[in-house]
Amino acid sequence: MQRLTAAIKHLIIINVIMYFVPQLMGMDLTNIFALHFPKNEHFGIWQYVTHMFMHGGPYHLLFNMYALWAFGTPLEQMWGRNKFIFFYFSAGIGAGLIYTLVNYYQFNSALNILLESGITKNEVFELLDPTKVYKDVNLQTVNALYNTPAVGASGAVYGVLVAFGMAFPNAKLALIFFPVPVAAKYFIPLIIFGDLFFGVTKYSIGNIAHFAHIGGALIGFIIAWYWKKNQFRIN
Repeated sequence: MQRLTAAIKHLIIINVIMYFVPQLMGMDLTNIFALHFPKNEHFGIWQYVTHMFMHGGPYHLLFNMYALWAFGTPLEQMWGRNKFIFFYFSAGIGAGLIYTLVNYYQFNSALNILLESGITKNEVFELLDPTKVYKDVNLQTVNALYNTPAVGASGAVYGVLVAFGMAFPNAKLALIFFPVPVAAKYFIPLIIFGDLFFGVTKYSIGNIAHFAHIGGALIGFIIAWYWKKNQFRIN
């Protein structure tokens, strides 16, 4: 079993505290720390960091922390604590930013269609209600994007996953529902392609921020590729 390295140990501890302590104290920190749509009244710039320490349920937390430990430990051992922390937060923040940009595009596209139908922008915003389900698909889209905050370390973890695949391409990986070991250089691109497919189609199961995953993977790839290319100059 891999030993728990310093940065990963502290990241896991903070994530566990941020999940269980508010529940034990009967507090809901979603409006403060989850990543909201920028037009939402609860949006705060700090949420690009804090949403990484919020999770939607125990299995969400468990999966992310297990992946962080399994794939992040070899990276921290290779890079060192400070370099790994920089990478982790860069991937997580980058994931949030890319997720927001995609949401902005989808929000404005749906909003423009509604405006062209004759409804005013003020009327649209007056209709937005997280407790309601609308028949109009564009109103559904605007309402969901405006009122659904994002939580979880998945974006940062996807960055870690990609960097792991680049550093250890022949490592064998498997999923519970697909227990056949596959080399990381094939397995990881397949997972990212799956997120891309579900992100651009209507086949996604559950409320999953696929473009946050893709964003974290993209930022992770860029940083890991740059470090690998320039390793002799930065070491």
